[in-house]
This record gives sequence, structure tokens and C-alpha cells, in this order.
Amino acid sequence: MSAARTLVTGGSSGIGLAIARREAAAGRRVIVLDREAPPADLAARFISVDMMSADATAGALEAALADGPVTRLVNNVGMVRPATLDDTRLSDLEAVMRLNLHTAVQCTQALLAGMREARFGRIVNISSRAAYGKELRSAYAASKAGLLGLTRTWALELGRDGITVNAIAPGPIATPLFTAANPPDAPRTRAIIDAVPVGRMGTAEDVAEGVGFFLSDGAGFITGQTLAVCGGITVGKGTV
Repeated sequence: MSAARTLVTGGSSGIGLAIARREAAAGRRVIVLDREAPPADLAARFISVDMMSADATAGALEAALADGPVTRLVNNVGMVRPATLDDTRLSDLEAVMRLNLHTAVQCTQALLAGMREARFGRIVNISSRAAYGKELRSAYAASKAGLLGLTRTWALELGRDGITVNAIAPGPIATPLFTAANPPDAPRTRAIIDAVPVGRMGTAEDVAEGVGFFLSDGAGFITGQTLAVCGGITVGKGTV
């Protein structure tokens, strides 16, 4: 029997919050790691941490595991620093990689022992359709493509331990992160929305539904996969 605890990084807002809410509604105990507290009505344990710091993250993970193993993990925390290749600073690349990619490795490593002991684990990495290529996203796309590589590699390494590893590639999703990088009145943003076959932006709850499936007990024969929750925008573009 698996321990019913789920850790969500960056779970205080946007997609992470929707995932945390869905997990709580599924009856699992939720742990949120984030800088800012989630809404008071979220049934979750909140641990305040700046995940840009490896030391602070290690301390938060130790606190999360103090009550026992956590067998479900959603590596969601992330940032985007839009820029052309010419304008991409190495400091921005390092920062984006630190938060979007390094923390996924650190959090997964911390939870592995408990998953292995339970012979059960569910890991979901939140990537992005930008992993397949998007203008002004050199650093972000590289980090999200890295998550897809980790997903496939971990699936091969961990499958015999009863641990599945899958990824979600959202986009375009109406979240504060998307709006910050894509101003609503910009022609480029309008073009993105117009290109979505279902005719609307996605919601954080749309993404949470896909994550919830991968986290379920019944998804034990699905691993190493990437689900594009994108309203069909990737179809026919040679991206999936």
C-alpha cells in the first residue's frame, strides 16, 4: 500500500496550485514547497523555501520527509526569462536551469529511498511545449527539454522499483507566468491563442487533470511518456 502523500514544488499558485487542489480532493496529504504561501483554503502543509538555494531546498525536503516517505512528486516549480539568443545572458541561463532543472533532480533524489522501500512511486515533471522550440525562449526551452530527457532516463532506471516517471508539456495555459511572458495585447500572444485548435487558452485545471492521471494508482504501466496538454496546438507541427 502506497503512502498517500504528494509533494508539489511551486504549488502556491498557477498550475502547481491546481495540482495541489486536485491531489487534496483525491484524499492525499499534500506538501507544497514554495516561496509564498498558498491560499488559506488549500488543504496542504506549506513549507516556505527559496528553491534557488540548494541548501534551503535540502532543508525543506528534510522537513517534508520528517513525517515519513512521500511517494508522489510533481516537479513543477519554474521561471521564464524571455530573450532572443543574442540577448540571453549566461546569468539568466544559469538561473533558469537552477530552478527549472536542478531542483527536479534534487527533489527526486531526496524522495527515492522512500519510494523504493514502498515499491511504489509516481513522479511527474512539468515541462512545456516550448521544449520543442519557441522564439525568445532559449534558456526556458533548454531547461524544459532537459526535463523530458530526465523523464525518459529515470523511467528506464526506476521502472523495476515500481516507480513511474512521466511528463506534462502544457501550453498555452492562462497563468500569471504565461501572462508575464506574453502580454495580452501583444500580436505574438494573439497569434498563439488563434492557433489553438480548440479555440481557447488552457487552464491550470486542464493541466492538473493530466497530472492527476499520471499520479494515480492505475497508471502503473505508463512511464517515460510526455503528454501535451495544449489544446491541439502541437498537432501537425512535428513537435510530438
